Amino acid sequence: MAKDPLFEPVLRENFPDAFVMQEAPGRYIAYATNSGENLPMAVSSDLVSWQPVKDAAGKRVDGMPTLAPWVKRGFTWAPEVMKVGANYLLYYTANHAKEDKQCLGVAVSQSARGPFVDRSAAPLVCQLELGGSIDANPFRDKDGKLYLYWKADGNRIGKRSRLWGAALSPDGTKLAGEPRDLGMTDEDPWEEKVIEAPTMIRVPEGYAMLYSGGYYGWNDNQRLSPYAMNWARCSGPLGPCTDAGPKPILQSYSDAGGVGCLSGPGHQSIFRANGGTFISFHGWATTRGCRKSQDSRFLYIAPFGWENGAPAIAPGLKPGGERG
Repeated sequence: MAKDPLFEPVLRENFPDAFVMQEAPGRYIAYATNSGENLPMAVSSDLVSWQPVKDAAGKRVDGMPTLAPWVKRGFTWAPEVMKVGANYLLYYTANHAKEDKQCLGVAVSQSARGPFVDRSAAPLVCQLELGGSIDANPFRDKDGKLYLYWKADGNRIGKRSRLWGAALSPDGTKLAGEPRDLGMTDEDPWEEKVIEAPTMIRVPEGYAMLYSGGYYGWNDNQRLSPYAMNWARCSGPLGPCTDAGPKPILQSYSDAGGVGCLSGPGHQSIFRANGGTFISFHGWATTRGCRKSQDSRFLYIAPFGWENGAPAIAPGLKPGGERG
């Protein structure tokens, strides 16, 4: 893998915390944190050209137009979708209106494009004493058992952030066991006491977890965003997991010639397409000089593999054109 693989966004509009999956053979769908709609969606037939999902009148479709009774509008984050039986299950983060902390919910639809509906009076997961719960990641193991992973939002209340997991019921709508701390710490300097966005995957050696860390933003006094991605080895689907190394596998960079530029890559998802495996992630919109150009996080996609016992990310899928 090149030291600084080149990346260009495949969707040049605000689409943070994106999750990508195959909707049907030759058709892909992506979901993002709220940006106007509670659940923004975009579709593609080639992973390079993406368009927002719109109705017959040309209006953008909200994948979850009605929110659960416990949810305060405007804070629906980090959606991920898994098909279980005939249903599509949307695992999402939202603000608990009464407690004013982020919690996890699950909504159901018979279509990948929604509408997803959650009629629950209470969240699926909400660790109030740990600052809340965010960044849900569902996982189906090779034996068919389902699991859910998330971050305890400790840094919101001055505590350490931790990653958790639990078994799910066969229909994916309830926890089927006590949540477990996966054993990972946020002590590496680059993490800035924040680890989040877990993604569990099967690898030849067993299990591995990708995650993001550091401050997600890009302040005016920062040359680049400190947000980045790393991975951990896990002894089983519920850990324990151990950081594989003290440095990220993908982080911000700007080369001397201005050819390569990436700021704040993170909140990844892994998916299969056309017989291969890919990683999606977001990064901040940049100028040609690798400065912040707007308050938007764009969607990136790149081939993903496993080489010599570690993740390998190839140069990204590039639609061409100039950087925004």
